[in-house]
Amino acid sequence: MMKKFAWFTGASALIAMSSAFAQAPSDENRDIRQDRRDVRQDKADIREDRREMRDDLQRGDKAGAAAERADIRRDRRDLRADEKDLRGDRKDARRDARDLREDRAERREERAEQRANRPERPERPERHQMHR
Repeated sequence: MMKKFAWFTGASALIAMSSAFAQAPSDENRDIRQDRRDVRQDKADIREDRREMRDDLQRGDKAGAAAERADIRRDRRDLRADEKDLRGDRKDARRDARDLREDRAERREERAEQRANRPERPERPERHQMHR
């Protein structure tokens, strides 16, 4: 019995520590939304720079087109970094959700084990027999 109590206490402490270090779901969602917004903005910047580069090339402005090419490269680099960050945030959110599911399952199993190990209650007399 003491082993089970020690195991239960240790498991509870681990669960408490892991949840203390986990990021709040609302913070994760906010970070994912911000990353998605950054990705959309980077794609819009690339589209705009391509349009401006085409306009520069049609006007014969090679220096302007070269500047737009450099800007497109910079925006693509930003896009790749934002997409990588977004993938990492989504992966973290999935991992956190999985950990929460596992923690809940462990708690259910622990409660079921505690119920199974509980001593049986003596039978109670029926109500009408109690007052005689």
